[in-house]
Amino acid sequence: MLRFVLPWLWVFIFHLASANNIDPYVMRISCGARNNVHTRPTNTLWNKDFAYTGGIPTNATRPSYISPPLQTLRYFPLSSGPENCYNIRRVPKAHYSIRIFFGLVKQVNFDNEPLFDVSIEGTQIFSLKSDWSNHDDQVFVEALAFLTDGTASICFHSTGHGDPAILSLEILQIDNQAYYYGPQWGEGVILRTAARLTCGDGKSKFDVDYNGSNWGGDRFWGSITTFNRGSDRTRSVENSIKQASKIPNHYPEALYRSAIVSTDSQPNLEYTMDVEPNKNHSIWLHFAEIDSAVSKAGERVFDILINGHTAFEKVDVIQMSGDRYTALVLNTTVAVNGRTLTITLQPKTGSHAIINAIEVFEVIRAESRTLPEEVRALQSLKTALGLPVRLGWNGDPCVPPQHPWSGTDCLFNKSTSKWAIDGLGLDNQGLKGFLPNDISKLQHLQTINLSGNSIHGPIPSSLGTITSLEVLDLSYNFFNGSVPESLGQLTLLQRLSLNSNALSGKVPAALGGRLLHRASFNFTDNHGLCGLPGLPSCGPHLTTGAKIGIALGTLALFLLIVICSVCCWKRRQNILRAQQIAARDAPYAKKRTNLSRDIQMTRHHNQGNARTAAENGPSLLS
Repeated sequence: MLRFVLPWLWVFIFHLASANNIDPYVMRISCGARNNVHTRPTNTLWNKDFAYTGGIPTNATRPSYISPPLQTLRYFPLSSGPENCYNIRRVPKAHYSIRIFFGLVKQVNFDNEPLFDVSIEGTQIFSLKSDWSNHDDQVFVEALAFLTDGTASICFHSTGHGDPAILSLEILQIDNQAYYYGPQWGEGVILRTAARLTCGDGKSKFDVDYNGSNWGGDRFWGSITTFNRGSDRTRSVENSIKQASKIPNHYPEALYRSAIVSTDSQPNLEYTMDVEPNKNHSIWLHFAEIDSAVSKAGERVFDILINGHTAFEKVDVIQMSGDRYTALVLNTTVAVNGRTLTITLQPKTGSHAIINAIEVFEVIRAESRTLPEEVRALQSLKTALGLPVRLGWNGDPCVPPQHPWSGTDCLFNKSTSKWAIDGLGLDNQGLKGFLPNDISKLQHLQTINLSGNSIHGPIPSSLGTITSLEVLDLSYNFFNGSVPESLGQLTLLQRLSLNSNALSGKVPAALGGRLLHRASFNFTDNHGLCGLPGLPSCGPHLTTGAKIGIALGTLALFLLIVICSVCCWKRRQNILRAQQIAARDAPYAKKRTNLSRDIQMTRHHNQGNARTAAENGPSLLS
């Protein structure tokens, strides 16, 4: 129950916010500017362009008077990659009007009118056409989209006709129910503004010029004063218009104070415009009875035809709006098969038709995005391999489908309704990094070709988890270490090229078994590899336990040698120390020896004399 209540609660909160004049989220960027800028006459704040994207800032030339009065822009030379994006973070989840103004580089001999494609959130919405800088309604593109992941990604795709140059970006929050047109409306759809006209007013205006609500998205209304080359007339009043500036679209009241009215000579009003073929278009028609010649219901009734088919019958503005000087908005969505959209107002009662404003939106199905984990894996690969700037790899790898990342092949995964990467072709691109383990997160890969680069380090064992892999070409690089045993798990592998690297050790037996399934393997020019026909013999095979035993024995022998060496060294030191002490004490030892001999001789002499006296003593007495 809660999941059904929350969306309506969210809508209610936004309606309440707009009704209470809470300011909507606004982000305006003056591209290439190093400081914030305020522009006249509204003192509009434009944020400095810092840390959003790459490219080159420079001075700008404004192609039209309706372009913001800014002095700088940012352009993207092809050397910086074919895809370049502004990635704006911390954008609240909501419904937005996104507008991009294009500029001209203010440099001598510079190609001043580039042609390129524009995408929002991975969906291509616009392609610049030749001579766009000479048409006011083509110097910008505007689209209505839901931003739901906290970021806004706005990308510019080179087409080989000059460098994309961007004057400004605007992200303006609007009511969550703005321009609701039916069941297919929602987050899966983007509405690109194809035309927005104020009828009968001789000057183009923004909502801000009309003193319109901030929740309107500051729309631009181009002026038109005739449909039928002079066979119609304009009408304008100063009267107050009822039912104009209300939720959810917040149309400015002044929009309904001018109109185009048909004449007796040409009773039909007919507006024709070029559109993208084979697309649905949402059409919004604005009316208010401001003609003094019509004062009550029934005096002006007309049909509205779209490309010859009746869209609305017997439109009576006074009856349907409730009164004179009261706004009426009619909406329909039609499929346009050709390149022309014609809106015809055909009188039924009375001889004249009236219209105040026209809006036409191209309905674009929002593209599904690439699986997030695969995008992160490619970004990790970009860093680890040191991808050249010229390859780009900005935005989404697979969308728009017209501009996938260089070197990637994409496949739509119906089970997840997301795009996935099924091929990597980055051969001969001058890559010098290493292959990260994160490559295993590209679980839909069928082919990997990284040959002819200078990639070093081991081959990640995680490659063995990409069970869909059919072709793996890592030849002519500097991979070292052994061939991972896990590669033997790739049962679909048909071609494995590891030649011309610095690999060593025995080729896993499981890979050798794959040769029986007509797989094609190439291990040549790896002087350390062994174990397959055409490679050197590996000799006796040691088990893992034997290898560990040998390693431990070698370590013990090494420690024993170290201990014995230390003991011998200490013994030798002790001997040397004793010899040094003996040499130092030798003179004193000699003196002590002579003294002892003298004492002993004295003792012997005294003892001899005593014996002689004893022998001679009696005779003397007698």
